[in-house]
Amino acid sequence: MANPTELDAARAAYAQGDWRTAYDHFTSAQETDELTTEDLSSFGLAAWRLGHGRHSMQLSEQAFNRLNAANDTHGAAMKAVEVALQWFNGGDLTITRVWINRARRLHDKQPDDRILAYLLYVDSLVAIDEGRNDVAKTLAEELEEVTKRLDDPGFNALCFTASGVTMLPFARTSEAFAQLDEAMMPVLADQVPVDWAGDIYCAVIHECHRLADLTRMKTWFDAMEVWRKGPKVTASWYGTTCEVHKMDLHSATKTLSEVEQRLIDAIAAMGDFPATVGKGYYELGEIRRRKGDIDGAREAFTKARDHNKDPQPGEALLRCHLREADAAATDLRMRMDAEHDDINRLRLLPAAVEIALARGKPDEADRYCAELEAGAERFDSPGFRAWARHARGAVLVKQGNPADALPVLQDALRRYRSTQCRYEMAQVYDWMSLARSDSGDPEGAAADKANAAAIYQQLGVAHAQAQSTEAPGGLTKRELEVLVGVATGLSNRDLAKKLFISEKTTARHLANIYVKLGVSSRTAAAAWAHENKVLHGAST
Repeated sequence: MANPTELDAARAAYAQGDWRTAYDHFTSAQETDELTTEDLSSFGLAAWRLGHGRHSMQLSEQAFNRLNAANDTHGAAMKAVEVALQWFNGGDLTITRVWINRARRLHDKQPDDRILAYLLYVDSLVAIDEGRNDVAKTLAEELEEVTKRLDDPGFNALCFTASGVTMLPFARTSEAFAQLDEAMMPVLADQVPVDWAGDIYCAVIHECHRLADLTRMKTWFDAMEVWRKGPKVTASWYGTTCEVHKMDLHSATKTLSEVEQRLIDAIAAMGDFPATVGKGYYELGEIRRRKGDIDGAREAFTKARDHNKDPQPGEALLRCHLREADAAATDLRMRMDAEHDDINRLRLLPAAVEIALARGKPDEADRYCAELEAGAERFDSPGFRAWARHARGAVLVKQGNPADALPVLQDALRRYRSTQCRYEMAQVYDWMSLARSDSGDPEGAAADKANAAAIYQQLGVAHAQAQSTEAPGGLTKRELEVLVGVATGLSNRDLAKKLFISEKTTARHLANIYVKLGVSSRTAAAAWAHENKVLHGAST
C-alpha cells in the first residue's frame, strides 16, 4: 500500500489549492499504489495548473477512461469538458476539438444542462479561434438559453463572456465589452470555479490586447491580481499565460530590459504548451527589436516560429530596420493575405504603413493608413485610433504636408500619453521633428528630437536605435533622402516631386547637407555619399 501520509498530504494540499505540494505528493504516492479515479483527476488538474501540459493530458486520459469504464457518463462528460478547456487555453485547437466531441457524445447519452453550458462555452471560443464567427454566435445564443434555465451566477459569467467574445468579430465592440464587464462580477464574488474563472480573465484580457484597449486591460489585470491572491489560485499558472499581454502595461513604467526579464521568467513558467510559449517568444522578440538587440530579436522570432507562432509583424519590422525593406514588405504582405480575422489584420497595418514609407511608397502607405482609420472607427478602439493618427501623421510628412501632419501627430501623442505608450510617443516625436524641420522650424525640430531621445533613454533603448533617424555625417532621415537623390543624379525639381516637398525645402536641405559634410557642391556631396556607402539600402 502507498504510504498513507503521502496520499493524505496530496489530497489535503489539493483541497487547499497548493498545487505544487499536491503534485509532488501524488507523484510519490503513485510509485507504490494505484491512485483512485478522483485522485487521478486531482493529480491531472494540479499538473495542469503548474503548466505540465503533457503529463496533465496523460493523467486526465486515465481518469476519463476509468469513468467511462465505470459507466459514469456524467463524470466522464464533465472530465472531457474540463480537459477541452485546458487544451484550449494551451493553444492546441486540434486536441481541444477531440475532447469537445467526446463530451458532446457523452452528453447526448445523458443530457445535463450544467455540462451542456460548459460545453457550449468552450465550443463557442474554439469556433471564434477557427474563424467560424457565425457558428460561434449561434453557440453563444444557445448557451444563453441554457443559462436561463440554470439561473446560476457562475454560468451567467460564462454566458456573458461567450456572448461578448462572439460579438467582437461583428464590430459590436461597445455591446461586447458591456457583456465582458458583466462577466467580471460573479468572478470577483468567487461564484465561478477556479479554472473557469481563470479562463474568463484570460479570454477578456486577450480581447483587450487584440483591440489595443490598454485602459480596460489594466482594469482587468488589477482585478485578476486580487483574484489570484485567493487560497485556491495563488500557486496556479493563471496569470502567467496572460503575462505576455501585460508587457504593454509594464512598458509604461519599466525599462525594456526589465520587461524583457519579466517575459523570460513568464516563458519559463508557461510549461509545455507550444502555442502559449510561442506568443511569449514573439513578444520577447518585439522587446529586443525595440531595444536594438538585433541578434536577440532574431533568436526570439525564430523560437516563436518553432512554437507555431508566426513572428509578424515584428520580424518584418526588424528586416526593415536592417534595410531589407522590400523583403520585409513581401513577408508582411503574405501574412496579411493569409489573415481571415479583421482585428488581427488591423493589428498588422501600422507595420505595413511604416514599411511602405521606408520603401518610398507613400501612396501604398496611404492606402494601408486609410484601411487602419476605417477599422479603428468600425471597431471603436481607442488604441487603433492612436495607431491611425500616428500613421496618418507619418504619411502626411512623407507626402510633403508637414503643416497638416503636425496637429495629427500631436493628437496621436496625446492619445499615447493617456496610456503611457512611451515607445510610440518617442516615435511620434521623431516624426514631429521631421515635420518641423520640413516646415523651417529647426528649434522646434531639435526640441522634439530631444524629447524622443529622452524617452528612448528612459526605456533603455540602445543609442544606435534611438538615433536610427540619423545617417552618417549627422544627417537627418530627410537629408539622407535628398543626398541619395543627388547622388543618383536627380535635380532639385525631381527630388521635390519624388519626396513630396517644395523645391525651396529641397534647396534648404541641400544647403544643410553641404554644411554638415563640409562640401560646397552637388558633385562633392555625391562623391561623399558613394565613398561612405550611404546609397546601400536607402529607401529613396
